[in-house]
Amino acid sequence: MTLLAVSTTLVQVGASTSTPEAAMALRFIGIDPDTGQQGSPTVWVDEEKQELLLQGWKPDAKLDAECAAFEFPGHAPGIPPHEAVIRIPARMVPVLGKACDVAEGTEL
Repeated sequence: MTLLAVSTTLVQVGASTSTPEAAMALRFIGIDPDTGQQGSPTVWVDEEKQELLLQGWKPDAKLDAECAAFEFPGHAPGIPPHEAVIRIPARMVPVLGKACDVAEGTEL
């Protein structure tokens, strides 16, 4: 199995450049090559904000409910409307590691 990891900067320009979110530089890190043409889990880094952007599979209703019911001290149960649970295959750990290195500015 080979993971595809490519380093590219993408720039998305919004309709108006007067808002902070209008222009965002994204660095493509990699995809899961095992998903073919049906949409692949994908990882990008917003280097300016030092954030990871993840595209993954939506969980089924049972898993989504299980995640929403999870309780952790100091954290309210449930998934807020502005957040989402996604699934990423474990084989993408190296791609996620590279994304973390890029976001932290420690890329080798």
